[in-house]
Amino acid sequence: MNHRVPEAATGPAFPFLDLRAQFASIRDEVMAAVTRIMESQQFVLGEEVRALEEEIRPHVGCEFAIACASGSDALLLALMAIGVGPGDEVIVPPFTFVATAGAVARLGARPVFVDIDPATFNLDPRKLEPAITAKTRAVIPVHLFGLAADMDAIAALAARHGLAVIEDAAQAIGAVYNGRPAGSLGTIGCFSFYPTKNLGGAGDGGLLTTHDAALADKLRLLHVHGSRTRYQYELVGLNSRLDALQAAVLRVKLRHLQEWNQARRRAAAQYRALFAEHQLTNELALPLEPPACVHVYHQFTIRLRRRDGVQSHLQQCGVPTQIYYPHPLHLQPAFAYLGYHPGDMPQSEAAAREVLSLPMYPELSPDQQRRVVEAIAGFVRG
Repeated sequence: MNHRVPEAATGPAFPFLDLRAQFASIRDEVMAAVTRIMESQQFVLGEEVRALEEEIRPHVGCEFAIACASGSDALLLALMAIGVGPGDEVIVPPFTFVATAGAVARLGARPVFVDIDPATFNLDPRKLEPAITAKTRAVIPVHLFGLAADMDAIAALAARHGLAVIEDAAQAIGAVYNGRPAGSLGTIGCFSFYPTKNLGGAGDGGLLTTHDAALADKLRLLHVHGSRTRYQYELVGLNSRLDALQAAVLRVKLRHLQEWNQARRRAAAQYRALFAEHQLTNELALPLEPPACVHVYHQFTIRLRRRDGVQSHLQQCGVPTQIYYPHPLHLQPAFAYLGYHPGDMPQSEAAAREVLSLPMYPELSPDQQRRVVEAIAGFVRG
């Protein structure tokens, strides 16, 4: 079958993610913030970080927000704060970034994988209870691609078994579930400020959120080497402080977060309209947005059986795409010691074969989106 490729396609016609376009829109604000920090020469923690923690609380719906060095550290610190260690088990989905399970393994605990709901890509609560044992200490639902997991069902099971719920909300700042923000729905919420995130810094950064004052105090202690007073250490902690420079940049971007998330939602609606216009909705599965949820579309991820052929065709058409995630965690060499095999997590394995993320960012134009969908239509129709 011959698939039509535009003659002019010699490389990506536009970026998969255009951070330069975002910077151009806020350049003066960002440069003023950076200059403020450089002139102060106060680079670690301090008032800038405290201000970010205060300003971000309404966005995450929690009384306590603690900035840290990365989203990966946020997961690690959350598990440390609830006392997870060797011999414990923590339930995680296998279809996610490695940091989710990696934080569990780094503490000597055992990641226990539970498969996903194929419609949402999130942890399937219906499969959760059989995985709970006497060693289970916590469950980490991931709000993947910007859509909150089914937190009512997960929280109910966790409460029944006395488990902590650590939300991996790295991709979901601004997402809403039943009227409540992601990160406010469990014991502790974990966010990432990696530059590609909906709220991204000029490097690594992370955030922990909680309603529990005692947990907040412990997290603050843990992320500065377990010390309140210089050279006195109550706990063995980490050096996971957020730089003041990152906080200053994030404070600028935070003022635009709601506007940017709304632009992502408009772009998602435009994709849906274009797929319907080209009569492609029976050829692929579009992202699900349950009625109780507000999706913030960190990624616009479709799934289709001829994924690799479509991606190759789009590349020839100058349309950039990405695959998140091509290999589920239970089959990764790093977790081979856990003893999982192909077929153990069928929904995650199928998703890894079928998902394709399309360009998605606030500055994405309708013309660029039309080019994406028309290229897919060209492949489907041969």
